[in-house]
Amino acid sequence: MHLTWLQIFRLGLVQMSLGAVVVLTTSTFNRLMVVEFALPAVLPGALVGLHYGIQLSRPRWGFTSDKGGNRTAWIIGGMAVLALCGILAAYAVTLFTTSYALAIGLSIIAYAGIGMGVGASGTSLLALLATTTTPHRRAAAATITWLMMILGIALTAGIAGSFLDPYSPARMMTVVTVVVSLAMLLTIVATGRIERGLIVAEPEPQTPFMEGLREIWAEPRARNFTIFVFLSMNAYFMQELILEPYAGLVFNFTPGQSTQLSGAQNGGVFLGMLTVGLMATGLKTGSMRAWITAGCLGSAAILGLIALNGTGASFAPLTPLVTALGFFNGMFAVAAIGCMMTLASDGRARREGTRMGLWGAAQAIAAGFGGLTGAAAVDILRTTLPDGAAFGAVFTFEACLFVAAAIMALRILDRTTAPTLPALIPGE
Repeated sequence: MHLTWLQIFRLGLVQMSLGAVVVLTTSTFNRLMVVEFALPAVLPGALVGLHYGIQLSRPRWGFTSDKGGNRTAWIIGGMAVLALCGILAAYAVTLFTTSYALAIGLSIIAYAGIGMGVGASGTSLLALLATTTTPHRRAAAATITWLMMILGIALTAGIAGSFLDPYSPARMMTVVTVVVSLAMLLTIVATGRIERGLIVAEPEPQTPFMEGLREIWAEPRARNFTIFVFLSMNAYFMQELILEPYAGLVFNFTPGQSTQLSGAQNGGVFLGMLTVGLMATGLKTGSMRAWITAGCLGSAAILGLIALNGTGASFAPLTPLVTALGFFNGMFAVAAIGCMMTLASDGRARREGTRMGLWGAAQAIAAGFGGLTGAAAVDILRTTLPDGAAFGAVFTFEACLFVAAAIMALRILDRTTAPTLPALIPGE
């Protein structure tokens, strides 16, 4: 048999757990390094870039889980590595006041392990979904699990942030330990006996990896969409490492308040995804091309307002603006996922996995490069500009990237190849 809706939601709980742990490493820890310990923003940027760089090994993890046949073991094992390295990363942050060299060394080990854990667990999870979900449910399954991951990020950022104040190393270690322990427990319960009796879809033909990759890159639409993914994801992730330091340095947010700000942003992402899913499902309105374009342009407009806020020209409080940014980010992201699921089958037959792997690699590279570039640019600009203007310049550049991504989406996705989004829960 194939995955039932209940089993798909259970696997979504694993995605939720992954998001809950990762948000601490990409948001809370980097804010502490930059604001509380006055370290250059490029340092956490490089560490997060390392975590994304390690995830370029995703194809290898997928191949290993294919060969082993027990994806549940890789999902749980990857989560265990992620949980342990999440705690190690938190401990390393507390050492920056006593031993800079030791803190850096442990942080490198921790973030490399985080990348390995996310790669092993996340790739095996997606492979299990792809090979055991009936074709007409695959797009909905991907959307559901993505929404649950965003929900996990938003809930963790909001709840954990409320327990971080007043900040102390011991309090931070307690909060992180509780989060990763709950994530580990939820993963074990969610995946228990889930593979028993499932039918695995027919695998792709045994073609050497580089040969298959060259075949896909020769397809104009796959190649153009890869470039679009790289461009848009650079814009999407450029503010990831600087938004919380911006809130702390320019608006005097406490660690707990800035973590809650991240929760508000991801809550907006969730609402944006849900809104597009419901509109496309219930009202049958809008193509993926239109939703992607609207999400990119809306994100650009809000980033412009956030940049102006830092210069004293306040149009609205920071938190509502960041929530609105998340909403448009979510609108763009879920439409891009739907487009990706559609284009995965467009071209040479039975190469869906190769296309998804190519686009996943483009996303990982863009996430690491975008985050690191944003952090490095802020460090450079802060040497000559006030904090608000320095951060604002980077947000403005990010807005320009979103506009460029919208223009590219209009060019490579025409109305005939950008059908309406698949139903969130399609009828049988």
